[in-house]
Amino acid sequence: MGRKGYCIELEACSYDEILHLQETLNQARQLGAIPDTLLLLEHQPCFTIGRKKGSSNHLLVNQKVLDEQHIKVFESNRGGDITYHGPGQLICYPIIGLTGVQRDVHAYANKMEELLIRTLAYFGIAAMRKKEYPGVWVEDQKIGAIGIAIRKWVTMHGVSLNVCPNLTHFSFIVPCGITSLGVTSMSRILETVDPRAVRNQLRKQFEELFEIQTELVSVERIKEMVHYAKTSMVSCSGTRSG
Repeated sequence: MGRKGYCIELEACSYDEILHLQETLNQARQLGAIPDTLLLLEHQPCFTIGRKKGSSNHLLVNQKVLDEQHIKVFESNRGGDITYHGPGQLICYPIIGLTGVQRDVHAYANKMEELLIRTLAYFGIAAMRKKEYPGVWVEDQKIGAIGIAIRKWVTMHGVSLNVCPNLTHFSFIVPCGITSLGVTSMSRILETVDPRAVRNQLRKQFEELFEIQTELVSVERIKEMVHYAKTSMVSCSGTRSG
């Protein structure tokens, strides 16, 4: 199955912590210090706003409500408008190098949406794209969001899938700036869903779609590889012949 890569699985993490990790891994992937790497996790409750198209006007509650609900707000360097992340929502952040014919931003975004569609289909949910709106939909209800960034043809950020999140939190914003459509989740459609089974299936679909066979590794191992690569580069740059 194509090339080999890594998969890092985490639980509920703060958004800023994972953003920093993504930036570190993105730079390491650019340098070839690590192979293609998939991050699977959940976020602690937060709203994220894309820096290019995002608007704080789409945040509908004040700081008092945010504090009461323990929701933080972050600016993000991904594409897209405002969205919600929280427990019960599966996050997929690929850090992969796009080469050759794969160097197509629209094709990559389409592939990430396809990843969600295939995962949902496995559980009997017929999801689709909407031409006017990014993401994945079940009729007029959004079930998966997309917001990607690409640096020197290495990806970061990715997609989120509403497995069993607190949907009430979406009412605190205008999700992705769309006022006319709603939000749903797998648990609302199926009543019961196993988050671990969804995570495993999404990873499997990712491997097949991107032709990457992933090995489960820890964050610590990845950081050791990055540190070793940086140390080696410093050592080589300091070597002089005479």
